[in-house]
Amino acid sequence: MDTTKRQYTSKKMQSDHKRIAIIGAGLSGLLASKYLVQRGLDPVVFESYGQIGGIWKRGAVESTKLQTPKNFYQFTDFPWPEKVADTFPDHRQVAEYLDSYAEEFGLLPRIQFHRKVTEMNFLGKEHEAATWSEWGGSSEAFSSEGKWNLTVEDSLDPSAPLEVYEVDFVILCVGMFSGLPNIPDFPVNEGPEVFCGKVIHSMDYAMMGPENAAKFIKGKRVTVVGFHKSAVDIAAEVAKCNGMSWQVNTISTMLPDNLVKFAFGNLTRFKECLIHKPYEGLLLWILATLLSPLVGSKYIYLRWKYPLKKYGTLPEHSLGKQFRSCVTPTMPAHFYDAVEEGSLILRKSSSFSFCRNGLIMEGEMARFYPTDIVIFATGFKGDEKLRNMFVSTFFQKCIVGSSAPLYREIIHPRIPQVAILGYLESFSVLHTTEMRSKWLAHFLTGGFKLPSIREMEGNLANWERSAKRNSKESCKQYRLSAQLQIYCNDLLCRDMKCNPRRKNWFLPELFSTYGPADYRDLKPACSREDSLDLE
Repeated sequence: MDTTKRQYTSKKMQSDHKRIAIIGAGLSGLLASKYLVQRGLDPVVFESYGQIGGIWKRGAVESTKLQTPKNFYQFTDFPWPEKVADTFPDHRQVAEYLDSYAEEFGLLPRIQFHRKVTEMNFLGKEHEAATWSEWGGSSEAFSSEGKWNLTVEDSLDPSAPLEVYEVDFVILCVGMFSGLPNIPDFPVNEGPEVFCGKVIHSMDYAMMGPENAAKFIKGKRVTVVGFHKSAVDIAAEVAKCNGMSWQVNTISTMLPDNLVKFAFGNLTRFKECLIHKPYEGLLLWILATLLSPLVGSKYIYLRWKYPLKKYGTLPEHSLGKQFRSCVTPTMPAHFYDAVEEGSLILRKSSSFSFCRNGLIMEGEMARFYPTDIVIFATGFKGDEKLRNMFVSTFFQKCIVGSSAPLYREIIHPRIPQVAILGYLESFSVLHTTEMRSKWLAHFLTGGFKLPSIREMEGNLANWERSAKRNSKESCKQYRLSAQLQIYCNDLLCRDMKCNPRRKNWFLPELFSTYGPADYRDLKPACSREDSLDLE
């Protein structure tokens, strides 16, 4: 953004407390705000749009619903209303649930809507920050060594003077699945520039709203490129509305609701014994080594239930690998019915190119597919969006990708007075983010200090080694913390000096399912302050 000729207005955040800014009022921003206020802090939330809820309000297509059973996707102290009977609520129900949560805990007055934070500038001595042995110079939440200037733009009037806020701490809640669309690169004369039709991203399609989206695709031949949940939902929606759509690229297998419910019902401590952990002792190493082959299940049940082989959608990977990658797209209603009747055509292709009137699928024999509209459901550049928030090239280089090294998946060892929430892969983002919001609120109110930078970086290296030991695929695709949700919650509880054992006795502790309700009343066992256990 060119700001060389813009006017700037310096703003002071009126507060007797430390000045804390939360960027984003989606799920993560609401949770951060709620738990900070609960601990006596006074944050301000900057939201670039005019409503809360993030992608549940702005990035959901008509057929979008939860991929997580609702009892695993709920706040620990605010359950779903009884009127929501569906196990997998749709996006409207989720949005209403978030609205109710914000209203219940009085969060809306803290949010400045239509205020887009365009950049963050560190006010301390950056060259010294690179040599600190302690995070922020002291391993505490607040430091006299440096603060942050936030440049804020009026998203309704981009020509208005920019506002600059000086704050003591920043919580980034900008999310991984919005903002900068990921569009594949193509060789010259093989990309969208040679295509006579229209090319958009799934984000653009969702932002149209149901009525405008239906008008946009009506009577058109539509190709949906992608293999995750958004691609599946859009393809099914186009088939229902229009009678013909295509889906190309690698196909990940969609899972029936009952299989997803079964998988979540097996989130137990015993199940986590199958997985190698950082800092595990000899007994746990032996257990994981002996039992880990049980994780790599194949698609026997799905082959029987769905015509995967018939339509060329039989995956080359195991069901275990798909779960390890946090890819659990639930099946849209009547999806294979649409395939059977010919209104939805599946094509599996490792690569393709554009031509004037359609696409050319690569393979043993190149084939031409006429199309009018191409929708890229190919994800987002979450790492680039996060990196672009920082003015400093040093801090930009600290964000190395979607596997960014964050201690407890919150704190970057080399970026002082900044926390990042929601920048993780999980089967239940709400629950994992809520646990980390509780942890962050304890940290910001002096509940504990962080380990040294060297120790935190050593901890992250240990997690990476464990991920490689567990996975034959790339470490980036193996979401180890998602497989060890209870174990990670244990670490957070110990940091907060809370009892991590949430069941009444040994057998339920080992074999019963763990979920958000188990962490409703987290209370420190003692009040002493000390550094964290590095496990």
